[in-house]
Amino acid sequence: MDINFNGYNENVATFLANSSVKVGDFVQLDDNYHVIPGNAGQELIGVCVGVRDGYAAVQTSGYVEADYQGDVNYGRCGLVTTTSTKLAPGGSTKYRIIYKDDEKIGFIL
Repeated sequence: MDINFNGYNENVATFLANSSVKVGDFVQLDDNYHVIPGNAGQELIGVCVGVRDGYAAVQTSGYVEADYQGDVNYGRCGLVTTTSTKLAPGGSTKYRIIYKDDEKIGFIL
């Protein structure tokens, strides 16, 4: 039997987005209803799962896997962006880390 957390408590919201936002980017708020790709050291609000005509569909809860660097521990851990697609420990928002290997973590937003 395979273990799979995809779809768990998953929610997606639509935001305005600039042209640099791409599917797979961790995003942060830039202005009212407006997201940009995560900059180094910033807290994320979610991951972009779709882009069209100046709008981004952003997954704001549910299971996500991502590349990471640093000492990420199981359980509750703060995460910040190092690039728009990579995370590191930090920040005040804690996420539930339930999977990790040498390159990827799996966590609940």
